[in-house]
Amino acid sequence: MLNRNLKLRKQRRLKVKKASEEQFNELHNLVTTEFLNRVKSGEASTQDLKAACDWLAKNDISGVAFEGNALSKLASVMPSIDPELVQSRLYGRKHS
Repeated sequence: MLNRNLKLRKQRRLKVKKASEEQFNELHNLVTTEFLNRVKSGEASTQDLKAACDWLAKNDISGVAFEGNALSKLASVMPSIDPELVQSRLYGRKHS
């Protein structure tokens, strides 16, 4: 009986087909479009934005900030961080 169950499971696994490249591309497009729609509509939650950033990273998408583009505008409002100041505030003064 156990042997028969193992054979049935194996047969079921063999029948499962992997997604085709066309199906993968369709799903990729649908997910990307959904992220775009949420962000453009202003309805994107913090979780949506995080998921969209992760989606970009997993797909090796990066941006270059150049004058006037959105990434440049975002970079201009980000505070500058002084690593030595952070270290001194976390661990006290640096001893030379």
